[in-house]
Amino acid sequence: MKPARIALALSVIAAIVLLVAGPGTRLDAWHFGIGLQMLRWAAYLGLAGAAVAIVLLLIPSQRRASTGALLLAAVLGVAVAAVPWMFMRQVKSVPPIHDITTDTQRPPEFLAVLPLRKDATNPVAYGGAEIAQQQQAAYPDLQPLRLEAPPAAAFDRALQAARSMGWEIVAADPATGRIEATDTTFWFGFKDDVVIRVEADGAGSRIDVRSLSRVGGSDVGANAKRIRAYLDTLGG
Repeated sequence: MKPARIALALSVIAAIVLLVAGPGTRLDAWHFGIGLQMLRWAAYLGLAGAAVAIVLLLIPSQRRASTGALLLAAVLGVAVAAVPWMFMRQVKSVPPIHDITTDTQRPPEFLAVLPLRKDATNPVAYGGAEIAQQQQAAYPDLQPLRLEAPPAAAFDRALQAARSMGWEIVAADPATGRIEATDTTFWFGFKDDVVIRVEADGAGSRIDVRSLSRVGGSDVGANAKRIRAYLDTLGG
């Protein structure tokens, strides 16, 4: 095989590995740990393809014979490697936690989703002060939402907002003011559970939200982002 084809093949294989890592995990073709490991493999292959292509571009005879293929290999390889690199930057930029709530002193409790979490590796019991401190340092903006509406009306608004997020509603109990739902991430199909608590607060209502991943030590900021988006929708 010509050297230029080797470089291009490495970059193309890297792109394929990257593209199937998430959907394969979502379809249960392999464990999510393997899917995440595939991102690393894609990065290594992409960098290898780009490196080979760049070296060959420095050789006049190779450059003249296969400029287009070598440029494609270099660009594709770098582009593929950039995706896992950005993912790792995101991982390192947030605390390694997976349970986020607007009330760290009295987190809303999960009930209805418990049977759905029978295979989950992350427990529903809140981690306590250590987790709360990490959350507050990273996401100080996540606070309860207060509405002027009475609890019954606030509950209806909260439920409507949850449905608008595209979540699967597992339970909605107006009597206790509790809504439970499951959100499935787009690429890897990770399932995170959400519980919303609506309580009376003077003449109005207080809304608290908790979002908990079923697997993974770090949520890469997904739960905080989800709660923030929900509160923005509800309060908007």
